[in-house]
Amino acid sequence: MQIENLVKKNRSYRRFDNSHRLSKEELKYFVELARHTASAANRQPLKYFLSLEEETNNKIFSTLSWAGYLKDWKEPVKEERPSAYLVVLGDTDITRKYFCDAGIALQTMLLGAVEKDLGGCIFAAIDKEKLRNNLDLDERFEILYVLALGRPVEKVVIEDMENDDIKYWRDEDQVHHVPKRPLDELIIN
Repeated sequence: MQIENLVKKNRSYRRFDNSHRLSKEELKYFVELARHTASAANRQPLKYFLSLEEETNNKIFSTLSWAGYLKDWKEPVKEERPSAYLVVLGDTDITRKYFCDAGIALQTMLLGAVEKDLGGCIFAAIDKEKLRNNLDLDERFEILYVLALGRPVEKVVIEDMENDDIKYWRDEDQVHHVPKRPLDELIIN
């Protein structure tokens, strides 16, 4: 698949086919992709907690805030929850400055997921203390993000933004609409 198609297919999916299970090998493949990405000063401070088991997935799920703009929708029902998670951690024994490493790694892993007809959603709205306790994470690891992964069951469409309204929304058919600024607004010269 060409990079343009991968990027356009890569959306923030929030509803998945929970019966489609991912394997540990698939999660390791995504981390392997991330391992080959750029890292500030080549410090490589990112570490990953892999979750596939339902019990651990539930512990992670309970710490996440889902789709803040969708006031009538709290979270996916059990059958539409992600089937895997990658918790992205910063190893403070290496550095406390992660710069853009996590963003590069997360986007790369998501593009790898899309290539395999999977999808995901990056979470920064996390109850980090609860997650630390739920997973019994060592204090040296700073919780940066959670990447939810699975086989998407929702349709997400990109549309031109109107009236500077950035809020995504769902229509009566549960199609998820994401407004984007026009290209000519992004380029300043």
